[in-house]
This record gives sequence, C-alpha cells and structure tokens, in this order.
Amino acid sequence: MSLAKAFLLFLSLVVSVSALATPHVHRGVHHRALAGRVASPVPVDVPAAPIRSRQNGKRCKPRPSSSVVAQPATTSSPGLGACGITNHDTDHIAAVSHLLFDAFPGYNGANPNQNPICGRKITASYKGKSVTVAITDRCEGCALLDLDFSPSAFDQIADPSIGRLDDVTWTWI
Repeated sequence: MSLAKAFLLFLSLVVSVSALATPHVHRGVHHRALAGRVASPVPVDVPAAPIRSRQNGKRCKPRPSSSVVAQPATTSSPGLGACGITNHDTDHIAAVSHLLFDAFPGYNGANPNQNPICGRKITASYKGKSVTVAITDRCEGCALLDLDFSPSAFDQIADPSIGRLDDVTWTWI
C-alpha cells in the first residue's frame, strides 16, 4: 500500500515540474504595450433627471378623465366580481369595460383583485337622476367607457325593464 502512495507522490511531482518547464503562450510586443498603458478616464456628459416635488409630500394618484359623456349602460345580476368581492342585486355597484379595467393606471395585470380601480366610486347620471356606485367587476361585452350596473343601481336612474340606456354620463369621485 505504501508503494502505491509513493508512486502517486512521485508521479504528481513529475507532472508539476513538467508544467513549470513548459513555456507559457508567447505574447507579442503589441500585447505588452497595451497592457503597460494606464487607462485614462474619459468624461461623459449625463443629463441630470429633472427633480419634481409633490405638494405636501403626498404620492400622486392616477386619475382617469374626470367626466364621461353619453355612454351606454346596462344591467345584469352580479356575483363574484373580478375584484374578488361577491356582490348582490341590492348592492350599488357597477362593472367597467375589460378595456378600461385592464389598462387602469397602476394595474400590473397579475391579480385583478389588486387592481386600483376596485372600490373606486363613480356618480352616473341619466335624465336628471343619479346614482353613486363602486367599481367591483369588469365587463367583457362592454365598450371602453360603458358601465354595467347592478339591478338596484340601475333602478335608481331608470326603469330596469328598459335594459339599456344610451346617454349615461359618469364622473369619478
């Protein structure tokens, strides 16, 4: 056993000496000239970002347009909405278009329950009557600024038997 260890020790010594005796890759004069040079710093003009300040140190809240004119509105029976809230016919809620819901400022598209539009309130008006509702769902069949009301919210501004209103105006509150 000790003879095998001695042989391995001798073999590793021979390999080590052989590696030291082998010449390294020859590098030309050009390489030595480049390596010997000290890099000098080069000034780069970087425009400074404008500094914006907020009044009272508060964060800005994204706000969509303040008023929408003459948009269609419909009614449907609510249930579990895209905001993760189970709604009932008696709740004053509405669904916005999937186009508005998915593109709302601050929404990253990952979890609809975390959309900043959820819980936002609007006041909708139709022929002199108005209702305030919370946004709790998205409507796949709605155009960009259409609303889909719960039956009780729809009843506040028009007879539910009408089914569709063509001149509803609404504003964010």
